[in-house]
Amino acid sequence: MIGIIRYGAGNIFSLTAALERLGIPYGMIEHEDDFEQFDRYIIPGVGHAGAAMHKLENTGLVNKIKALDKPTLGICVGMQLLTSYSEEGHSNLLDIIPVKTLKFAGNTEFKVPHTGWNQVFTEKENPLFNNIPDGSHFYFVHSYFIEYNNAYTLASTNYINKFSASIWHNNFHGVQFHPEKSGVYGETLLTNFSKI
Repeated sequence: MIGIIRYGAGNIFSLTAALERLGIPYGMIEHEDDFEQFDRYIIPGVGHAGAAMHKLENTGLVNKIKALDKPTLGICVGMQLLTSYSEEGHSNLLDIIPVKTLKFAGNTEFKVPHTGWNQVFTEKENPLFNNIPDGSHFYFVHSYFIEYNNAYTLASTNYINKFSASIWHNNFHGVQFHPEKSGVYGETLLTNFSKI
């Protein structure tokens, strides 16, 4: 069963609605003792990475999250929290995956935030992307991106520059896009995560 880590910065409704549609059982994690009830975890998140990290610190769950050894998925800002640092608010984050979250340099051709559907290209074999064709479209809404690093990039996307659409290190996975808003392939990804 999936435990959704609640810390006040997640778009819980759209995620839980998707899980319910797919028949994937879930529950909420608000205290350290709650982790034991679940065999995998999702860290959701929308908005400002620095503010989200501050809220997460206030829960007292940071050390527990960093020590997790079961499958864990960060979504959008939840993925950014897995990185070491964000230019958004010049914030130190969980530092589980040693890459940085950087600000898009917008211009007349490319608008920021990066909003809408874009192609995602897998770069490593991982069950998270089982049965998802390479180059499938997913739905993005973000002004900051995770720097591309071949060692940790599971899948990439191009917008202004190439960046990590998905990262992976040990039991930690992250996706910058919103699988719960990405149609059939987003649902496939959530189903895949429920089986890792």
